[in-house]
Amino acid sequence: MTHICLKSTSTIRAAASPNESTRRIELTPWDLQMLLVDHIQKGLLFFKPTPSQEEELQGSGLIDHLKTSLSRTLDIFYPLAGRLVMVENDDDKSTTFFVDCNNLGAQFVHAVADDVTVADILDPIYVTELIDGIFIGCTLNHCVVDGSSFWHFFNTWSEISRGNNINPTSISPPIFQRCYFDGIIDFPLHIPFHHNEISDERSIPPPLKQKVFHFSKKKISQLKAKANAEMGTNNISSLQAVLGHLWRSVVRNRHCSANHEAHYHVVVVVGMRQRIQPPLPEEYLGNAVLFGTVTTTVENLLGHGLGWVASQINKVIASQTVEEGRKCIEDWVKAPKISILRGVTRNALITGSSPRFNVYGNDFGWGRPIAVRSGAGNKFDGKLTVFPGIEEGSMDFEACLSPETLQAMTDDSEFMETFAS
Repeated sequence: MTHICLKSTSTIRAAASPNESTRRIELTPWDLQMLLVDHIQKGLLFFKPTPSQEEELQGSGLIDHLKTSLSRTLDIFYPLAGRLVMVENDDDKSTTFFVDCNNLGAQFVHAVADDVTVADILDPIYVTELIDGIFIGCTLNHCVVDGSSFWHFFNTWSEISRGNNINPTSISPPIFQRCYFDGIIDFPLHIPFHHNEISDERSIPPPLKQKVFHFSKKKISQLKAKANAEMGTNNISSLQAVLGHLWRSVVRNRHCSANHEAHYHVVVVVGMRQRIQPPLPEEYLGNAVLFGTVTTTVENLLGHGLGWVASQINKVIASQTVEEGRKCIEDWVKAPKISILRGVTRNALITGSSPRFNVYGNDFGWGRPIAVRSGAGNKFDGKLTVFPGIEEGSMDFEACLSPETLQAMTDDSEFMETFAS
């Protein structure tokens, strides 16, 4: 059993106070639908800096340097040093939420796992400081940020840490304004029930394991070419082809009955910023996420080839139009729905994150990361988390599945031939 020693816990605040005009950040329907979704938990694994590299970190020790650079980053991302506020309105029996940019600070935890190495994390693929490495992880409320905003924050922190001042030629600051929603909704939004009426039942999950499947640029290109050739098109993307390949393999190795429905939830993260009018800037801080669902039977899924499966995913993603985005917002205001990712049926998969995020560009001052991993939040049997691979053009899928399914996939020659050299 791994022994983890907690070294210190401290509160890091922004050095400057926020402007009063942006002291309060309103939450949109895209944000509020995430109220019961677990926090985003992602982190990067690095080799430890050499003694000479550590000396160059502005003359301070590594931990103090990270604290100082985090404080400077919170000057820019000051809502993340604030607090999520809930107000119960007795007059209409509703609840409102907003972010109070009060600079109460972010928690910084320094822990040491003195019997774990980098290889222990990379090899089995099944913690802050290791024997020969360091893991820098962040937990952010999913009601406040999505994956794009999460990695925008992480990218900014790493750039400040390695000594670069943030300016228009490096990383643009976040944008907090909610002007896109003008004329669509009135802030603050009133959810027509009190917080104790919101069910957040958490069942004990069955034993699960995780494994990272690495798809090389070459293999991704082959899967994409195969999917498009089967459908006589060139519309299927690399990600859609890989998702289709994984979906068929997971369902095949779960040994589902042929007449069961297999539900696949495609989480569109980055795309919604450019799928609405006027487009949201990439620097927009908040959620811009729609959930698209592909539903078919196991018989259809396994009876068709990769191209047909990938094309079903393509159709759902393509359906997330400007009109659909606006309609979803308007419908949510009329009838608020709070998403819960736990308790998903056995025949479902949900994909999160994106291979387009800048993960491996996060150099804190002593080199690029060697791996990315996610925490326990939003993990269940059927969760697939996609990251860019460490080699340009490659992808990593962090699969959380039952031990039986993972073992069956490993023994599945049709699936594993994807990883053959």
